[in-house]
Amino acid sequence: MLNIALPKGRLGEKVYTMFENAGYDCPSIKETNRKLIFENEKKEIRFFWVKPSDVSIYVERGAADIGVAGKDILLENKPNIYELLDLNIGRCRMCVAAKKDFRDEYIKVLKVATKFTNITADYYSKLGRDIDIIKLNGSIELAPILGLSDVIVDIVETGSTLKENDLEVKTTILPISARLIANKAAFKFKSDEIEKIIRAMKVQVENID
Repeated sequence: MLNIALPKGRLGEKVYTMFENAGYDCPSIKETNRKLIFENEKKEIRFFWVKPSDVSIYVERGAADIGVAGKDILLENKPNIYELLDLNIGRCRMCVAAKKDFRDEYIKVLKVATKFTNITADYYSKLGRDIDIIKLNGSIELAPILGLSDVIVDIVETGSTLKENDLEVKTTILPISARLIANKAAFKFKSDEIEKIIRAMKVQVENID
């Protein structure tokens, strides 16, 4: 049985469709219920829904053989897994944003609000910039508005939330998308099946705009 961790939400639904198109379907997953685990014994696969930020934990710890996680989660948590394929879906950007009139004059420590503390630290370390990281778990946009921080580091998809709060992107740190990942032991012992999935997914990725 191949165990596959899917991120809950819209991204997970897109990911499941890719598995379905690759021939790894599980009809019960489309039923209206509150179940979290779905099996197709004939095809020897088991899907389960987990919080997007937890997918890499399930894969790293071996509860899942493979899964799909955002590049942001992988860079932030640095799990000990194999990154197999960029699925080219769930695309967005990790950005530095601030008030429209903000200019970093480098004369004082920069206050940065974010929930991505490792990505932020790595980015500013490479720039040689002294920063004070303020870890927040939600409503990051409030921080510069209320004077808690000078800038924020966060995921930007359309930018509409920033605009509505009179903020703008100052710098794009890196592009983000969903990645197919694998447990290292599972990749060794179930390599044939996982390689088949990679090949089938690649065909679909090449057809995504």
